[in-house]
Amino acid sequence: MQRSTPVDPTKMGTGRAIAVLTSGGDAQGMNAAVRATVRVGIYTGAKVYFVHEVCTSKHTHIRNKELKGGTVIGSARCQDFRSKEGRAKAACNLVKLGITNLCVIGGDGSLTGANEFRNEWSELLQILLKAGKITAEEAKRSSHLNIVGMVGSIDNDFCGTDMTIGTDSALHRIMEVVDAITTTAQSHQRAFILEVMGRHCGYLALVTALACGADWVFIPEMPPDEGWEDHLCRRLTYQRSIGNRLNVIIVAEGALDRHGKPITCDILKNLVTKKLSFDTRATILGHVQRGGTPSAFDRILGSRMGVEAVMALLEATPDTPACVVSLSGNMAVRLPLMECVQVTKEVTKAMAEGRFEEAVKLRGKSFENNWNTYKLLAHVTAPDVKSNINIAILNVGAPCAGMNAAVRSAVRIGILQGHNMLAVHDGFDGLAHGTIEPMAWGYVGGWTGKGGSNLGTKRSLPASMIEEISLNIAKFNIHALVIIGGFEAFVGGLELVTAREKFEELCIPLVVIPATVSNNVPGSDFSIGADTALNTITTTCDRIKQSAAGTKRRVFIIETMGGYCGYLATMAGLAAGADAAYIYEDPFGIHDLETNVEHLLEKMKTTVKRGLILRNEKCNANYTTDFLFNLYSEEGKGVFDCRKNVLGHMQQGGTPTPFDRNFGTKMGAKAVLWLTDKLKECYRHGRIFANTPDSACVLGMKKRAMIFQPLFDLKEDTDFEHRIPKTEWWLKLRPILKILAKYKISLDTSETATMEHVIKKRGTV
Repeated sequence: MQRSTPVDPTKMGTGRAIAVLTSGGDAQGMNAAVRATVRVGIYTGAKVYFVHEVCTSKHTHIRNKELKGGTVIGSARCQDFRSKEGRAKAACNLVKLGITNLCVIGGDGSLTGANEFRNEWSELLQILLKAGKITAEEAKRSSHLNIVGMVGSIDNDFCGTDMTIGTDSALHRIMEVVDAITTTAQSHQRAFILEVMGRHCGYLALVTALACGADWVFIPEMPPDEGWEDHLCRRLTYQRSIGNRLNVIIVAEGALDRHGKPITCDILKNLVTKKLSFDTRATILGHVQRGGTPSAFDRILGSRMGVEAVMALLEATPDTPACVVSLSGNMAVRLPLMECVQVTKEVTKAMAEGRFEEAVKLRGKSFENNWNTYKLLAHVTAPDVKSNINIAILNVGAPCAGMNAAVRSAVRIGILQGHNMLAVHDGFDGLAHGTIEPMAWGYVGGWTGKGGSNLGTKRSLPASMIEEISLNIAKFNIHALVIIGGFEAFVGGLELVTAREKFEELCIPLVVIPATVSNNVPGSDFSIGADTALNTITTTCDRIKQSAAGTKRRVFIIETMGGYCGYLATMAGLAAGADAAYIYEDPFGIHDLETNVEHLLEKMKTTVKRGLILRNEKCNANYTTDFLFNLYSEEGKGVFDCRKNVLGHMQQGGTPTPFDRNFGTKMGAKAVLWLTDKLKECYRHGRIFANTPDSACVLGMKKRAMIFQPLFDLKEDTDFEHRIPKTEWWLKLRPILKILAKYKISLDTSETATMEHVIKKRGTV
């Protein structure tokens, strides 16, 4: 980030005009990006235009579009734009409207076309001048064109960003089908082959395979080795021999073998049916993956990218190269558009030339990590040599979706390392009472898609039973601990480390994996389970808002979980288009409530008939949900009426989202690999002895990477009274929520994302 001189954000766009268009294939979340671009553009004082169906330009309404899939302004692969005559016509339309800033949401083809359009802008102006279609004054006023891109593609096939808009929603559609297929396949003991989109990129197939624990995945970037047919049949036969009633094979539509021949559903079905006589079914998902409402992740991603795109356009100079707004880990970054296109083309070239390992690396760290995790979990034969290491796993705190996925991958990676994996039931209580049993490979079969905690979990902390815990660690010869849970897991880990001074048995390595809907564990931007809860809230808000359609004007007040942490309320508010979200971290008083009521009263004078207010459960002891309901009901008399909903424990339930399955799987695997290395460091004189701060860590996602941070180092950044970190990254997104709700507020523009270089970062040429 770089600091610049603060400017008045509401004046940044004065005298400027921005056009936004969606091009190429549609993707869920595009509307959220369009909405954010328009609202933030207007907030800065700029005129904002839509380009309908790529080729025509005008402004339109954007209310309540964030919850719709596809793109409401239309998308097309415009043939006219391929000719210079067509591009000159487009340039004329822009010049006449004074538009010199273009925001393009599409795939690499659309973004490449937009860059070419920018490069020949001066030439097009001269053509129009000679033809008398524009004046010299108009040409001077529009002397250069700024281009900023956002990548909308369900395939996640654009290099430079970890996630493209639409990918997460497509994974939601796929996993809904996989979960539905799983139940019927297990009933009949079947093998299922599922083809997902991805002509040139295997991201959807790869993450689907991780998220459902598939037996095999075929992706374009990494064709299977010679003799894969026999290997596949051996894998499926082994799975049946250990009692699995279901086999799942995931294939990307562009999958090829080493000779460049397509690997299709029909080829795989015939192979499995003829060689193994398995009852086999094949399903091709097709365009259902593009359909449906966008996920919470895609709505938030689209909103964040839209804001960054406007800022990039307004900060651009004639010398600034066309850029694309990307997601790196959890950070918005700007990258030169054509560098990203070049690396994307390099992937295709590497695949064509058989440089498959390089193709995987060129896809980026996120893709490479997914592939490496899948490869680890795909091997089902344990090593001949055992390590004699016993690693215990327990869940602590409230249950949440994704815990089981983390346990599954931790157990299987541990077994592959030669360790003995132990299940501790009911959290620290189980560790104290000795409810501990070994876990074999099949013990965790099918756990990835199950919500809640199969191990059982409790909120009890270890301090009051530390002696019993130390005795059982010695009794069961436990050499390391994996603690998966929420704030109690963090505090419990600290208590174990503190007690090392008195109890030598506790001098073993331990790792805490954050897993809680509240997303309040220090040391990690995200916790397992928060994404599932966020989608539950967002979906509920959509349904509640829909119930107001056709009725009189109505305001809904919805209470979310989270303790003192306002993550769920804020992010759900951003995803669902809320008018306000009350949280503990952002104190509010009667003046703020009055402002919100007046805002809604003004809003109800328009054609909009509904309002949405989110309240975090512990945002304020006095301004309760009932108080807010009574206040809004009283002040809205004659204009709108109110309804309230307390969502409660439904936010903890349900099957985990693809994000939580994938995140849990990678966290579990990474934790056990780290423990394996740490155990080697701590092995002295024939025993394990770990008493350094870095032998007890939280594994968390911070900005761009998963990192291990000592528990003691995180104490300073923890508000133990309110069970939250003192620094919370998502608070910076709250102004966006208010701008999108059309409040007049101040936006901090002193920090902006700098332009980075994807080619240098990836080490390619």
